[in-house]
Amino acid sequence: MVKKNTQQSPEPSQQENDKTKKLESFIADSTGESLTTNHGVKINDDQNSLKAGERGATLLEDFILREKITHFDHERIPERIVHARGSAAHGVFKVYEDQSALTRAAFLTDPGQETPVFVRFSTVAGSRGSTDLARDVRGFAVKFYTQEGNFDLVGNNVPVFFIQDAVKFPDLIHAVKPEPDNEMPQAASAHDTFWDFISHLPESAHMIMWAMSDRALPRSYRMMEGFGVHTFRFVNAQGVSNFVKFHWKPLLGVHAVAWDEAQNISGKDPDFHRRDLWDAIEAGAFPEWELGVQIIPEEDEFKFEFDILDPTKLIPEELVPVQRIGKMTLNRNPDNFFAETEQVAFHVGHVVPGIDFTNDPLLQGRLFSYTDTQLIRLGGPNFHEIPINRPVVPVHNNQRDGYMRQTINRGKTSYGPNGLAANDPQQVKAADGGFVSYNERIDARKIRARSRSFFDHFSQARLFFNSQSDPEQNHIIDALSFELGKVKAVEIRERMLAVLAQIDKGLAGAVAFALGLHVPDIALESLNSSIPADGDPADYASLNPEGSLAASAALSMAGTIKDTIKTRKVAILAADGVDGASLSTVKDALVAAGAVVHIISPKLGKIISQEDQEIVPDESFLTAASVLYDSVYVPGGTNSVATLEAEANAIHFLNEAFKHCKAIAADEQALQVLESTYFYKKLPAEYSKETVLREGLLVSGQADELSSIFKEMIALHRFWERENPRKIPA
Repeated sequence: MVKKNTQQSPEPSQQENDKTKKLESFIADSTGESLTTNHGVKINDDQNSLKAGERGATLLEDFILREKITHFDHERIPERIVHARGSAAHGVFKVYEDQSALTRAAFLTDPGQETPVFVRFSTVAGSRGSTDLARDVRGFAVKFYTQEGNFDLVGNNVPVFFIQDAVKFPDLIHAVKPEPDNEMPQAASAHDTFWDFISHLPESAHMIMWAMSDRALPRSYRMMEGFGVHTFRFVNAQGVSNFVKFHWKPLLGVHAVAWDEAQNISGKDPDFHRRDLWDAIEAGAFPEWELGVQIIPEEDEFKFEFDILDPTKLIPEELVPVQRIGKMTLNRNPDNFFAETEQVAFHVGHVVPGIDFTNDPLLQGRLFSYTDTQLIRLGGPNFHEIPINRPVVPVHNNQRDGYMRQTINRGKTSYGPNGLAANDPQQVKAADGGFVSYNERIDARKIRARSRSFFDHFSQARLFFNSQSDPEQNHIIDALSFELGKVKAVEIRERMLAVLAQIDKGLAGAVAFALGLHVPDIALESLNSSIPADGDPADYASLNPEGSLAASAALSMAGTIKDTIKTRKVAILAADGVDGASLSTVKDALVAAGAVVHIISPKLGKIISQEDQEIVPDESFLTAASVLYDSVYVPGGTNSVATLEAEANAIHFLNEAFKHCKAIAADEQALQVLESTYFYKKLPAEYSKETVLREGLLVSGQADELSSIFKEMIALHRFWERENPRKIPA
């Protein structure tokens, strides 16, 4: 039985320190050191170039100037074509129990061993300078530095993908990137070329549901799931294979922000996710995920109504439960963003003995693409020698030379077999840890085609939509209405409505109403334009069975973990004359429960409580915004309340927090501040605990009672049910 351990890892492990030690020889601390050139010569004057006289020309012989300018001119490397904007952290992984019955991968068989990891999160479509809060899929790539070499689990926060075959990947990215004639829009899919492509490719229908859902707007990297996307193999020491799907389950739950909120955050703090991850680790609130696996015995490969090798499909957890087999903790920020986060090279082909590939056609294409990408992005074939990419085990082979080679190989031989060096380095038997590909039987003809088992494009899209709560469904409708509303070509909108009608007629009708259109009657076989030139369209027509599952609870965020307020950010609005006692009582209770509390006032500088105590605010209304916080509290105090009631920024702060369905609490003395908001008159006339936990608004004169209930409210994350009936301007 799988054993779960949710205790936070207090310190980096010895194994993680081993990776740290391997990086230490490459780390340069300049504090207290003499300024030198790259070849070690101490510099006497770094403020003036060498000239022919004080007002004369700069001399070409100034090697210090030439080196400095030349290095500066070459500091930038090509950014990633996709996943360009990201942030990362170091950490450790530890398996709960020996998994040797499933795999011979050593890091999954020894519960006493901690494996160092480096994890990079990213957006997909935008450039390095784009916002963290774009509506987009998020990359979730984990590099395990195992004692058998590096294993890279390169996935996303969505378990499926847009396309079934890697040959379509360049088309997908060309379509979603800024349009080539005007280089707009940045980090957005809301434009003609993307939806033109999608409307002609029904296999993308399932992924579109995920991309238009709240999953595409995570509250934090720390609060999103991760998926390996593809079906891989586990192979044990006896050569027995099982198919496996990888999952990362965050211990803080899966939470999102509202679309309007995301747009505001992009203006207030486009580094929101990057800053959130960094700050949490610096504060010792280490993010944690459990590694889950879905295991499918080889004999069950064809038992499902979908093809497990189809990357546009998931395996519902009702059919194959997720077993949580280990925990990953991120506990150290990078020392240098470029050297680590930017230069890290993940590769889906980096596997270790006990983990192998399947015939997923998208996975097969990625096996080529990742190496090819790193060759140009990182300057040549030696990208694996960059410190962040180096395994913790020695590397020995006959590969030599190339750009930026760092290893100094001794000896005469760089080939094998050889007699001069006793055939070193030598091959390794499988029993001694050598990698052996799974002995899969293959009997087929070469063909450019796709299995009919890949042709059901809509049943899982329908399953996803039907599994969402009412607010989540409304958000999908709003997202599609927004995105297609940005599309200029009416025929693309209409064609996309026909695709949506195959998923759910109510969904299509709601989006059509928002667009001022009717759902067109387009035959199912006419939707797929991605067929061979000499192919019969009937042979490539989409299938659309109902599917045996009506809904899957795991696909909705409504049932996620809601029992903690750890790392949640709470804003306390206060001014001179605030009731310092109630403020401290509530703040101390929230901090003790793990929340991050900021006091926000009309201006920076000390404020004086009604008890004549000095309080130093963390922010003012000029720099703070409700979209950067998870909840709001307004303490009492006659003068403070009067100031906040007259402060337009404070009222807007509360209106906006309510609009985005956040928890709001106030002392009884601060009721007049709430009465000045738009939302107050829309609330029920009477309050009870049940009403509070439904509406997310609490007013109480008892600070202790308020603290207790307020913590419950914050843990619920959002009160989406009030979104439509309580709509307000903000």
